[in-house]
Amino acid sequence: MSALYVVKIGGNIIDDEKKLSSFLKDFAAVNGHKILIHGGGKLATKLAEQMNIPQQMIDGRRITDAETLKIVTMVYAGYINKNIVAQLQANNCNAIGLSGADGNVILAHKRNHPTIDYGFAGDVDAINTSLLKSIIDQQISVVMAPITHDQKGQLLNTNADTIAQEVANALSTLYNVQLIYSFEKSGVLLDADDDSTVIPSINPACYQQLKSEQKIFAGMIPKLDNAFAALNSGVKKVIIGKAEQLSDLITGKAGTSIVHE
Repeated sequence: MSALYVVKIGGNIIDDEKKLSSFLKDFAAVNGHKILIHGGGKLATKLAEQMNIPQQMIDGRRITDAETLKIVTMVYAGYINKNIVAQLQANNCNAIGLSGADGNVILAHKRNHPTIDYGFAGDVDAINTSLLKSIIDQQISVVMAPITHDQKGQLLNTNADTIAQEVANALSTLYNVQLIYSFEKSGVLLDADDDSTVIPSINPACYQQLKSEQKIFAGMIPKLDNAFAALNSGVKKVIIGKAEQLSDLITGKAGTSIVHE
């Protein structure tokens, strides 16, 4: 099986033109099959403020009402997605930008939570692996926006970290998948404010201990839960680290590696 890198790029990098441009140069230089999944950054929030559409967040997740859905679709699947694709083309990396509705690539359903109405937030049901394989095998890199659909005409806003995990899981039967969460921090840190406290490797026992001692920044726990779920579903390796160190993350010289044992 050939290698496939599924790379998630965090919103903080998308907000910084220079960092994004540098990251995309590095991503374009990665040899082999690759998929890039991006979040939305602050642009959607900024646009919502300009249009006087109030934004509500619960535990770091956006409540997506009908008006907010229009904005995130325009920003994520429109401007951000196509800007990334254009920059990759400029770096001689042939890429195609997709939302979940395109080619029925990500099927989802509206989140059903017992107490919170997340609005038009989607949870993933299925990934169209045959479509992705046909694109990847033509040496075209896929750039995915975190907008999905329910096959009944409804678009849904879906967490990009989760999409990265679901795509990596689904493709792990066809490729040797490495899942890379790249963002503004150097990895999983013992001290959230000190970039030099990177934990180089975390296995399940170590994770439980760090959690029980409350040594992991709360915002990192969903990423780590996703990482272990991916390993349990057949993904070969999960790496969390700094977007500016992409090539070192891939070779294991930087970041935090999430491992089985």
